[in-house]
Amino acid sequence: MSTSLIKLDGVTKVFLTDEVETHALSGIHLDIRQGEYVAIAGPSGCGKSTLLSILGLLDSPTDGTYTLNGWPVQGLSLPERARIRNREIGFIFQSFNLIGDLNVYENVELPLTYRGMPAGERKAAVTAALEKVGMGHRARHLPSQLSGGQQQRVAVARALAGQPAVLLADEPTGNLDSKNGDSVMQLLAELHKGGATIVMVTHDARFARHADRTIHIFDGRVVQEQVESDPTR
Repeated sequence: MSTSLIKLDGVTKVFLTDEVETHALSGIHLDIRQGEYVAIAGPSGCGKSTLLSILGLLDSPTDGTYTLNGWPVQGLSLPERARIRNREIGFIFQSFNLIGDLNVYENVELPLTYRGMPAGERKAAVTAALEKVGMGHRARHLPSQLSGGQQQRVAVARALAGQPAVLLADEPTGNLDSKNGDSVMQLLAELHKGGATIVMVTHDARFARHADRTIHIFDGRVVQEQVESDPTR
């Protein structure tokens, strides 16, 4: 059986603003195993994006523990969190977050440069990632010269290039039409079949069905876990 990659125990997140206490997450328990494809679903404002931010080390829980790849990470310093985020976590954002004045190749290469990866290794990693998402022929194009679907494929390549332990996808089809959205979902499904661990936030039940398991969140709590019964989907 695959080993636990992500483990949350009693994770709570409280925001304090103008003397108002908002409980974004309340007592979240979560165990995600290597090679799993997990969807986090729920209505707007339910806490699913806060949960993804904590999983991605962009935010810290107010209480509870978070273990990533066997290491407790909830109390790390900002530089330590940044280093682990760069090496262990691949982000796929709704708005692509590509840098407009860098071409496709340079966008995918940038996180590897921050990591200090040698030039030869960077070139091999970037080329392989772009080929995997079908964008190798667009390596010298700027983001503005690509369709939305193509930009999201580049964003997926950027997330993949560093061979992270987990891919975190935040509404990855949110800015795409249905055709491009279906294409990106098919790409994620192929990556999962190839062994990738994926955690995806979505409000669309159609896309959640691509996952092995869907965790439903409401008012900051896990209210239901649903296991996909059709392995062919």
